[in-house]
Amino acid sequence: MTVSIYNTKSGKKEPFSPLEKDHVKLYVCGITAYDYCHIGHARSTLVFDMIVRYLRFKGFKVTYIRNFTDIDDKIIKRAQEQHTTTEELANRFIKAFHEDMESLGNIAPTLEPKATENITEIIAMIEELIKKGFAYEVQGDVYFKVDQFTDYGSLSGRNLEDMLAGARISINEQKQNPMDFALWKSSKPGEPVWESPWGPGRPGWHIECSAMSRKFLGDTFDIHGGGKDLIFPHHENEIAQSEASSGKPFVKAWIHHGFVTIKDEKMSKSLGNFLTIREILANYPAEVLRFFVFSTHYRTPLDFSEAAMKDAEAGLDRLYSCLAEIAKLPEHGDANRPSIIGKKNAGKINSLADRFVKAMDNDFNSAQALGHIFEVVKVLNTIRQSLPAQPAETDLALLHAAARSIKQLAEVMGLLQQDPVTYIKAKQEKMIGLLDIDKASIASLINERQKAREEKNWSRADEIRDILLQKNIEIKDDADGTTSWQVKI
Repeated sequence: MTVSIYNTKSGKKEPFSPLEKDHVKLYVCGITAYDYCHIGHARSTLVFDMIVRYLRFKGFKVTYIRNFTDIDDKIIKRAQEQHTTTEELANRFIKAFHEDMESLGNIAPTLEPKATENITEIIAMIEELIKKGFAYEVQGDVYFKVDQFTDYGSLSGRNLEDMLAGARISINEQKQNPMDFALWKSSKPGEPVWESPWGPGRPGWHIECSAMSRKFLGDTFDIHGGGKDLIFPHHENEIAQSEASSGKPFVKAWIHHGFVTIKDEKMSKSLGNFLTIREILANYPAEVLRFFVFSTHYRTPLDFSEAAMKDAEAGLDRLYSCLAEIAKLPEHGDANRPSIIGKKNAGKINSLADRFVKAMDNDFNSAQALGHIFEVVKVLNTIRQSLPAQPAETDLALLHAAARSIKQLAEVMGLLQQDPVTYIKAKQEKMIGLLDIDKASIASLINERQKAREEKNWSRADEIRDILLQKNIEIKDDADGTTSWQVKI
């Protein structure tokens, strides 16, 4: 089956095949390193982590480049406010970013270049653009001529004439056209500078990504990604710079993920709903956040709320609980006992991998893929609860194989990475501390219930079972009485 990707530029899903056989070259715009990362950054890194994992799952080699913008107006302003250097500030937040990525369980990109480490390549690209008539210098600043690039607006669907109609030239601005954007900015007092043919200065934001992507992936590569907020002007400007410079198509497919809102409002510090990755992970395990993100298709808006996170946690617990219960079953059973698993259920279980892949091939539809896993988990739970004391060998083999398959498929999303039995045990221990009943009281009620059963006082035995259930305590009985109890998850 072929992977289909929704290409922002064409506005439709397209069958994907890399330019080089079995080798995908991917560039993703990374952070501007001036603050701690928020949930929007989390979604971006998780989405592309999932995409890289899935492409490798499909057998592709993936060269994954994610840059750092470590020189920028925001970085300069924040460094001045904190009375430090731009280098110290950027490196501090790059370090924090790496800590966040490790906490999230993200795989590392192939390379993470910094803008300041590629000034030579940036200057060389600007020189090419000037030489080809696509850029001009004014008093130490260099601008890109948007009206020289005939396809400007092709990614965002904007018309240059319409954009010009609403544009205004600032007082003393030297641009030839209001839409022209900076490739190089002349130095100002107190700012970091690099020498260039146009005097001391620093690069503009857009040219950084064009130069770094070309250096590490070539003039044309397979996939460029980022959030929808980067479509214009950043990615639009990247296309203009790169194609004007090389004379070749820049990117084969553009992938953009949707925004994150909080209670249906745009995330904003002024609204007091700005959440960093660190704040979220202080209250929820990383896999819960991953589950929450992948329960929605990456192009769909994602609304963060406590209720949604609780639902994600409950969903993750259901998956782990199923696998933990299967892990407790013996590996071998009665070879002569007939199977209790019907043809229909066996078909659902055995077709899981194909259905999962079909969903993920359809523009990385993680929500649908998770739905297929839950459908099989429901079947597995029904089968497991119906097993006789001595299950059939074939039934146990199918259950254990299904559990292994679920873990393997979930790894594409970085889920179910822990030992299920250990996870559930830790979860139950944590929940015991939150119950309004202690272990001694539970033991006392179970002893009383055992005595009631011995006296054939079934109504009292059922009453005690219900009392425990109301307190989220599940008990397990066999012919010898109550053998175990656990917190209901």
